[in-house]
Amino acid sequence: MKSFPMFLTMAGRRVVIVGGDEQAAQKSRLILKTEAEIVLAAPELEPELAALVDSGRASHYAGPITPDLFRGAALVFIGTGCPGIDASIHAIAKEAGVVVNVVDQPHLCDATTPSLVDRDPVVVAIGTEGTAPVLGRQIKTQIETMLDPRLGGFAALAGRLRDAVAFRVPKEARREFWRRTFSGAAWDKHRSGAEREAAQMLKAEIEAGGIAEPTVGSIALVGAGPGARDLLTMRAVARLQEADIIYYDRLVDPDVLELARRDAERVFVGKEVGAHSWPQDKINQVIVASAKQGKKVVRLKSGDPSLFGRSTEEMAAAEAAGIAVEIVPGVTSASAAAASLNRALTERGQTDHVVISTGTCRPGAPNPDWGRMLNEGATLALYMAVARAGEIADTLMGNGAPADCTVEIVARASHSDEAIWKTTLGDLARTVAEDGVENPAIILVRRPKIIEPEAQRAKG
Repeated sequence: MKSFPMFLTMAGRRVVIVGGDEQAAQKSRLILKTEAEIVLAAPELEPELAALVDSGRASHYAGPITPDLFRGAALVFIGTGCPGIDASIHAIAKEAGVVVNVVDQPHLCDATTPSLVDRDPVVVAIGTEGTAPVLGRQIKTQIETMLDPRLGGFAALAGRLRDAVAFRVPKEARREFWRRTFSGAAWDKHRSGAEREAAQMLKAEIEAGGIAEPTVGSIALVGAGPGARDLLTMRAVARLQEADIIYYDRLVDPDVLELARRDAERVFVGKEVGAHSWPQDKINQVIVASAKQGKKVVRLKSGDPSLFGRSTEEMAAAEAAGIAVEIVPGVTSASAAAASLNRALTERGQTDHVVISTGTCRPGAPNPDWGRMLNEGATLALYMAVARAGEIADTLMGNGAPADCTVEIVARASHSDEAIWKTTLGDLARTVAEDGVENPAIILVRRPKIIEPEAQRAKG
């Protein structure tokens, strides 16, 4: 390790930034996150920097550059835009014995600026010792998805309560108290936006000497998206990181499960079309039972839980048991299929609405009225429809849809083994049969508007 990472106390200290253009502005944005006094040294300042001076957040120094300008500064940043001038100013700053960072000249830097994940007062710094700043930014993006945006506010609340905890909670019980604080019901309340209620819960527990009442867990119905794990939402990743137990389906990509915390229990419920290894009633029972044990339960579903994910039944079971339940949306397969095709689900002047339907209903239920769904200007997205492609095509054409309607099939959208077929409504059944198309797949049928020629519209 060539560089030693350290967090510097900046409150009341001076930072000198030499330069009046974009390079200096970039460093200013970084230091503005601190409580440091900012001095901008340049003959003239670009508008963003000038606004900082006008607001009183920074001061402007337009005089000669001498060692006295830098003496006593906590940090000096040099970025005039001219490498030669920067090197000259670096020599002057070093006479004052300060820590210097020169933009884009690592050999002149006493310190480098890391990539930051800011959840003030929680801050994560990522450094690569100047060798791979792009990699540092990629790591930052990954950590951003892991840390809840409200984490800093909750950490600040905990900090304000530390003295009360030291006074009320016995020393031997404090570690467990703080463990519960950052993983329990109060944190759940805070991150959902109920900050005042979260604070009241913590204060009540402190008043009780840090003794928590037995808690009921929670259930999160989390959308795993279409497959690729980088299509998960930040909230979905957060719930996986927090889960005590995860119940997941056949269509959930194993890479997605790698985002869960290492010691979380993982239970495969094996649901697939026509072969439900676990009946839905059993799934309802086990997720509720796990939550009653105080566990944080994630019911991980491919795509979006609200689309053909049977979320209503699981939510009803949780609510009947008095257990908190939430839906975490996911990227649905129709959106992923459109992205794979590099085209939109709607197109101005051609298709102005999207209809989403299933091709497989529960046994004994009537078929969806597919024929009425594909009117002019519609894109019909069919889930779990491969096995009934011929029947669906006949129904659509029997209700007036042209046989030459464009049909696109995307199987395993966003996965490494994704496959795409392009055909027409009239040839859909043959394409599926001859090419051996299998689920999971999305069938997209487009029926553009018929636009009459200008002359014909005028005549009419």
